[in-house]
Amino acid sequence: MLDLEKELHQTPNSTPDVVDGIAYAKLYGEPLFKMPTDLYIPPDALEVFLEAFEGPLDLLLYLIRKQNFNILDIPMAQVTRQYLDYVELIRKNNLELAAEYLLMAAMLIEIKSRMLLPVKTGDTGNEADDPRAELVRRLLEYEQIKLAAMDVNAMPQLGRDFLCAQVLVEQNTVLHWPDVEIVDLQSAWADILKRSKLVEHHKISREELSVREHMSGILRRLQSAKFVEFSELFDVSRGAPVLVVNFVALLELAKETLIEITQAEAFAPIYVRLAYSPV
Repeated sequence: MLDLEKELHQTPNSTPDVVDGIAYAKLYGEPLFKMPTDLYIPPDALEVFLEAFEGPLDLLLYLIRKQNFNILDIPMAQVTRQYLDYVELIRKNNLELAAEYLLMAAMLIEIKSRMLLPVKTGDTGNEADDPRAELVRRLLEYEQIKLAAMDVNAMPQLGRDFLCAQVLVEQNTVLHWPDVEIVDLQSAWADILKRSKLVEHHKISREELSVREHMSGILRRLQSAKFVEFSELFDVSRGAPVLVVNFVALLELAKETLIEITQAEAFAPIYVRLAYSPV
């Protein structure tokens, strides 16, 4: 016997202790650097438990709907037997989970025992309530909540069914021209009228002024420059009548979207430019 043990100890093991510093596998959290000498597999190594129900009511509802039982007239004996079979199955594998189902099992046994007793009439002569009534009410409420939850889950959800697109826009590359208020335009026009009175001539003459002619003159003036200041489009030396017609011509061009009136910021000079690129 001693010689046999000595021979076994002297037999070299062909399995290396470490293979490139990497273990073959892990067994109960410990690295395994040698191949096992037998094929013993622990009983719980390949055990998989799928929790198919969310609670006792879910299990009861599944048993009733699967077998097309009338929920208002539940066959308590058959349903209780099937329920207890499932509880016994999970009790062997997961005692902590089975404890949640044991309370409902006791309730089912109580209902079944009450149904076996003779029916007693109350003092008013009416028959006693069905022992299954409270259970039926809870099952119907649970089924309604479960169906509502399924409807909510079927709705598109952010992150699961779709994603929000995000686009980054550089602020420096986008020019935002503020809109010109009518008050600013009135103030600029009043300033031009005030300047025109400084060079006013006391000469009465009749002059035919054409709005279209002034419109053409403004367009020709704008073709030679990208931006023209508002006040530079008016010749104050020609008097108020010419300024009025020129201003009306400017408004007509803006109305026909042939020109654009812009202002960089509040109280800044007003500029006028063509609304199209000349050919």
